[in-house]
Amino acid sequence: MNTSTSMTIGKLAQAAGVGIDTVRFYERSGLLRKPLRSLSGYRLYAPSEIDRLRFIRRAKALGFTLEQIAELLSLSHGGDRADVKALASGRLAEIDLRIADLIAMRDSLATLVKDCDGHGSVAGCPIIESVLEPAASCAAKRSTAASGATGKRQRTQS
Repeated sequence: MNTSTSMTIGKLAQAAGVGIDTVRFYERSGLLRKPLRSLSGYRLYAPSEIDRLRFIRRAKALGFTLEQIAELLSLSHGGDRADVKALASGRLAEIDLRIADLIAMRDSLATLVKDCDGHGSVAGCPIIESVLEPAASCAAKRSTAASGATGKRQRTQS
């Protein structure tokens, strides 16, 4: 690497819009290549690492895990488009499941808030009672709420 075009970790971080600790973390995670070191021990990065950091940031913003980002980076250097699509489709399915869980959680909490009049002592409060319920009972209610939320979403898509 030409040391006249290389940059320190601070300049790399600033150019990519991330913190220095983020650069170090991605380096430790294997998402960034190990940089050369100057005679005084400073990390020296190639300008191409700016694009790599930006790629990582965009992939994280789309919800990809670090492992998936590593796979995307690998695929970007000679993989097959079908593999990229499969990876993205899998991530999309995970996000859809998370959304369904959040909708069920929201619906459950909305029902509890509606059922609580907000006056009097905490004894008998539906919110507290629900939190104190055994876990199996809560899971059954969430499952019922999730199937109801999924049904609502499917009906509105038709």
